[in-house]
Amino acid sequence: MARNEGGRPVRPQVVLEVVGRKQISAHLVRLTLGGEGFANFQDKDATDRYIKILFAKPELGLQPPYDLETLRQTLPGEDLPVRRTYTVRSADPEAQTIDVDFVVHGDEGLAGPWARDAQIGDTIYFSGPGGMYKPNPEFDFHFLVGDETAIPAIAASLESMDPTMVGRVMIEVNDSDDEIDLQAPAGVTIQWLHRNAPFAPDVTILEEAVRQAPWPEGRVQVFCHGEREVVKNLRVYFHGERAVDRRDLSLSAYWAYGRVEDEFQAEKRTAVGQIFDEEPATRR
Repeated sequence: MARNEGGRPVRPQVVLEVVGRKQISAHLVRLTLGGEGFANFQDKDATDRYIKILFAKPELGLQPPYDLETLRQTLPGEDLPVRRTYTVRSADPEAQTIDVDFVVHGDEGLAGPWARDAQIGDTIYFSGPGGMYKPNPEFDFHFLVGDETAIPAIAASLESMDPTMVGRVMIEVNDSDDEIDLQAPAGVTIQWLHRNAPFAPDVTILEEAVRQAPWPEGRVQVFCHGEREVVKNLRVYFHGERAVDRRDLSLSAYWAYGRVEDEFQAEKRTAVGQIFDEEPATRR
């Protein structure tokens, strides 16, 4: 297997086609992707597995897979394909398809409008998947927290759980139209939190709700993903106040309020983008 400069294996580039679509909730669109390129999809044993989708300007006529090294030498920076990170909701080896859920808020962003307008037969290119988290049956309690962007990973995590597992799920969304059915063990409680407004720092209620929830006994595994500042504040709570070991925490910023994806990714290399102060970047 090919390796990059750091010695890590380089996963094959994957080119798939849109073979199905479904409106999951008011702002969540599921695209089913398949085709001959599925042979290059190397799945991971993780429930937060994610792919890096590359979007190129249509007017340039670039065809995937993209040779990024060559394109960097021949195109100005503003014309290079841009990456967007999304969770693989599920993979079906028999059907040779994967499902990816996209949050769509009107014309905001790049990937959301693309998913909204995607047609059967449209081509998509990505690298990955990456990912590390999976509910561990050795823990006494599982605490899963996030906003709309974390719904696919939380849903996949719940479906992977042993029926005897116990825990709590808290998901912040706009309103009840953004709720979906989740399959969870009987011992896992699910709470939907309604902002009743688009996300903004002054209307988010996730952190306060998490702090008010009863703290369980025993060893707790935490999954907390979503908007960067909310995740950073909850890191203080889970790690600093509740003393959850870092090895038992899966914390990641999926996005940052007021930032486009490229700015958000660049800031991961700076202090403002760190979830833990001593780390240069988050893994996603």
